[in-house]
Amino acid sequence: MRSARPAWSEAEYLYLTTTGRRSGLPREIEIWFTSSSGRYYLVAETGERAHWVRNLRADPRVRWRVDARIFRGRGRVVDPTREATLTTVVRARSRAKYGWGNGLIVELRPARCQRVRG
Repeated sequence: MRSARPAWSEAEYLYLTTTGRRSGLPREIEIWFTSSSGRYYLVAETGERAHWVRNLRADPRVRWRVDARIFRGRGRVVDPTREATLTTVVRARSRAKYGWGNGLIVELRPARCQRVRG
């Protein structure tokens, strides 16, 4: 039986690690994502209330893992007013991949990539 979703060449999940804004400890979540032009996009269903978004606002330095690739870089919240085209594109890609795309958009910009598993 075929899935209603189109076949995607990228993984289904991304594993994001932020630094806890109060504890200072690493906090990892599994989250849906899309990517474009070397950047990764996440959508926070609960917006600014999401703990990972609060952590990222306090310290934008993040790590994330996609399959066997580990990235370090910076995260930022996309401004839907000033970046309307980007917002539209990310929402459309998320809807096409997952059937959902509402919420606060966060962009992850990698500084470098390294392969950790064969």
